Amino acid sequence: MRYKDSHIFACGTALLSGILAVVIPTEALAQLATSDDQGQITIPEIIVTANRREERGQDVPIAITAMSPARLEQQGINKEQDLQASVPSLVVGQNGQGSRESNSITLRGQGATFQASPGVVVYLNEVPLPSGISLSQQGGPGNFVDLENLQVLAGPQGTLFGRNTTGGAVLLVPKKPTDRFGGWVKGEIGNYNRTNAEGALNLPVNEKLAVRVVGAYHDRDGYTRDVVWNKDRDNEHWYSGRIGIVFRPTETITNYTMVYGSYSRNNGAGLIHQGYNVDGLAGISMCANLPVGFVGGYSCDVYRAASEQAKALGPRKTAFSVDVFSKIETWGVSNTTDIELSDQITLRNIASYQKMKLDYRYDNDATVLQQHDVNPGRLPGPGAVNLPGTGIPITYLNETEPTSLIPDNLRAWTEELQLQGKMLDGDLNWTVGAFYYDQKPDGAQGSRSISYCPAVSTGSESCTASHARYGVSTVSKALYGQATLDLAALSPSLNGLRLTGGYRHTWDHIEGFSTQFNDDGSQPGFVVCSKDSALIVPEATALDACKFGGSQRTNSPSWLIGLDYRISSNILVYGKVSHGYKAGGFNTYAVYFGQGTDPDTRTFLPEKVTAYEIGMKSDFRLGSVPLRFNIAAYSTDYKDIQRTAGDYNPTTGAAGARTLNADARIKGIEIEASMRPFPGVELGGNFSYTDAKYKKYQYISASGTIACNGAVAPGGVADASCIDLQYVAPYIWSAHVAAEQALGNDLGTLSFFANYSHTSKQYTNAVDIPGREPGSMLEPFGLLSVSIDWRNVAGSGFDLGLFGTNLANKLHRVSSTNSNGSFLFSSTLYGEPRMYGLRLKYSFGGE
Repeated sequence: MRYKDSHIFACGTALLSGILAVVIPTEALAQLATSDDQGQITIPEIIVTANRREERGQDVPIAITAMSPARLEQQGINKEQDLQASVPSLVVGQNGQGSRESNSITLRGQGATFQASPGVVVYLNEVPLPSGISLSQQGGPGNFVDLENLQVLAGPQGTLFGRNTTGGAVLLVPKKPTDRFGGWVKGEIGNYNRTNAEGALNLPVNEKLAVRVVGAYHDRDGYTRDVVWNKDRDNEHWYSGRIGIVFRPTETITNYTMVYGSYSRNNGAGLIHQGYNVDGLAGISMCANLPVGFVGGYSCDVYRAASEQAKALGPRKTAFSVDVFSKIETWGVSNTTDIELSDQITLRNIASYQKMKLDYRYDNDATVLQQHDVNPGRLPGPGAVNLPGTGIPITYLNETEPTSLIPDNLRAWTEELQLQGKMLDGDLNWTVGAFYYDQKPDGAQGSRSISYCPAVSTGSESCTASHARYGVSTVSKALYGQATLDLAALSPSLNGLRLTGGYRHTWDHIEGFSTQFNDDGSQPGFVVCSKDSALIVPEATALDACKFGGSQRTNSPSWLIGLDYRISSNILVYGKVSHGYKAGGFNTYAVYFGQGTDPDTRTFLPEKVTAYEIGMKSDFRLGSVPLRFNIAAYSTDYKDIQRTAGDYNPTTGAAGARTLNADARIKGIEIEASMRPFPGVELGGNFSYTDAKYKKYQYISASGTIACNGAVAPGGVADASCIDLQYVAPYIWSAHVAAEQALGNDLGTLSFFANYSHTSKQYTNAVDIPGREPGSMLEPFGLLSVSIDWRNVAGSGFDLGLFGTNLANKLHRVSSTNSNGSFLFSSTLYGEPRMYGLRLKYSFGGE
């Protein structure tokens, strides 16, 4: 621990310990909890918008996890990755990608697949965030600042929400401007030189116009040290801003415009090398198993030495051949107009325009060798590094930065027209709408990579980069409607019973192109097209000659039918059946192994799911103790699951990706519970069990493999149905305790929050059986976080807090590249170590 870090921790601990020891009375806790009209303790409610209208979460017959701004702060949730284990059945990770910012969400076994649409869509202000092509990422940093609440909806979402999804939706609801002047500003310092600042200002201009301005800046050193470049990887450096404007020209018209933007640049992800597939390397003549004691660059011992060096460095140090980075630029504007046509009918229009740029460089094998360097730019200087296990210096001459392009450069606009209404004295609520989504490239996109470079040739001009340029356009159109009828309108005997039905039809058009080629070492000025290894053309003509394209038009219904019954004022039971659909896509990394233009690998099929769910939401009392208990059980038929796998042909040396399809059955149970045994004290937690099994999963193995049906020869049919589903943790649970104590003499309130979350083992490989890919099974882990806050210190408006996440400093892996069989190495990403610090917040104007 550095001096500054230990000093911060010691001072903060001493200060808050003193408050606990001196100021808090030892008598019973003060009556601070929320209470009803009779003065009884109650559990606070969060108003959600899962049905596109404001309702109590306990009144909505679907599984929802909602978090208030206070709870987000207490748990240190600033990005998608921080939601891990805080939401039942939800897993967040980098999914084998070389970017720390690729926070891909999987919910109930359904999530993102490389180059495909997300299975769980993230919405900001009811608008889906743009999603990357080369990385499974939605939007950029800063979207969790100044939220009204965060909601996670589980199961297919399509009959009410803009973009149809199979797994669920994450709703980020920003605070809107109000008619009251106020705001807040917050600063944080902590270990790893953490320096964060956030704030918001609400300005009521007049009776019709109000403005809210939000800003944030986060900066922190990295926790993985690159010993070659003498830099911290996994650092954080970003800033963001948001402006919201509410304009009410009349009593029946409300217009809300939100403009946001963010910029992030850091030193890239600290991938940790796990080992080389030495037998595979020797099998394709990249090295030789020479006699013991032979020292030379062609010996396979060079690869073994690189792995030994990585092992000696440990999990928080690495050694890269290239100076990696990550850069994200996002901005957007959305406008929501609500027009009350009558007391019963409201017309809504939601339009948006957004841009996103993702630029990055990473060293996927995480060694000084060039087994897989993506967009390699500046390289170590001559003689800066030796070949592992030898005294042979490496001279790096093959950087590609002068010809690099932005991998993801996208723009998206959406338009949604919606009509909401009530009929039959409010017993019938309905919504109908139309949605349009258009995402296209906003400039040239491409990447360079140096792969399969023999150790002895590392850095030399004989190892040239493969080139890729690509573009994918997605257009989605939909018509949808949903209605809920309180059957009491038909008969008083049916009071409390509601019927919900919804239907959506979606039309998707995915169109893309890709140009991929490698320099021909035997003929300067000529290249080899990846789509056909027999096609060798002048480099000047490669962009057209090596291009291949694909187009896919699909359409499908999504529907929902459900019943819910309010047994009493505090108990709601429900059951529903829903059908969801997720579009297919275009594979920009399709490889044909010299077979010309096989369309089967250029596009992949849509996913479809049918989900059956029953659940109960309840609030009751054990004596005077309020208790909330929500439970949901579901079973899902999941068809044509998109599974991306690496392709490699040892004969031609061609490499790329395939998207396979599978069928599965997923079932599970989810529980959320909380209670307030004493005034000001809350105990709670959640639990989920996910049982996921493939029903059918077969594919043709080009190079041969070991599968569930044994050894498979090249060109044979492999059965992968016995493996665990990708990115599914069977058990996820968390438990928390929260306590608040009002201090005497108007000194303020002391707040304590502790949370422990556990995620069980998680299989990350798309195809191979366990054991074939080292590290493909992520180990189970548990994380402890604590937050102690002194709110409104002596009535000053200041809040002082001490916080810590992963306090036990649990070493845990969050991603694996699963490239031992394709790129012939393994590497991994580890989660954040212990983080702690102090925060000071000032609120004014009633915020």
